[in-house]
Amino acid sequence: MIALARMRLAGFVQTGRAGAPLLAALVVLSVLYGGGQAQAGEAYGVSAAVLFAVLAWQTKILLDVEPDVQRRLSRVAVGGAGREITAGVVAAALAGLPVILIALVLPWAVGGVTGPEKAGDPSLGEGVALGVWAHLLLLLPAVGLGALASRAVAGQAARGLAVLVGGLVLAIVLGLKSSPAPWLAPPVMTTARETVGGADLAALAVATAWGVLWTAVVISIYARLRLSRP
Repeated sequence: MIALARMRLAGFVQTGRAGAPLLAALVVLSVLYGGGQAQAGEAYGVSAAVLFAVLAWQTKILLDVEPDVQRRLSRVAVGGAGREITAGVVAAALAGLPVILIALVLPWAVGGVTGPEKAGDPSLGEGVALGVWAHLLLLLPAVGLGALASRAVAGQAARGLAVLVGGLVLAIVLGLKSSPAPWLAPPVMTTARETVGGADLAALAVATAWGVLWTAVVISIYARLRLSRP
């Protein structure tokens, strides 16, 4: 399974498909931080919310690289559909880590982050810690959404794009404070809000559990759909 995950990552990079989402992340983050300085927690929270779309798109691209016939052969080679599915999800999650690292480092290079400005503001270290938490948390549902939009499940490119865009729109709309059913979407907007003004451990725990549970449900749906198809 590890070898298959490594092979999918290598195919993603060597075919040049890794360049598009990476470039998109650089452009989006440069525009975001080019608008002025913000405290670390707030800046990173917005960054994580914006990168959610990029990471979901990247996951779809990575899972779509492998031809259908090769994917079926991979299932046989690793000894079952469950291992093959897990290898794809693991590869997608690992592919997101370099993007997150860039998101954490870039604001320092362009001067987009500032420390506390007045009494009561969270410390720089606290803001950075919240930023790391926000990016890693939203990587999970991004991988889930991207997997659900992949060709192996969606079939047609247009259908996969509709799943991806629809999921992103729902994440924003249902993430508004006035939403009657926020739990139907991943905690994208909630995560961005919780990084502003310092850490509330109870709220962070709720958001973390929410993100993990939402991801588990979506990945379960993805696995069921994959198992129902050759």
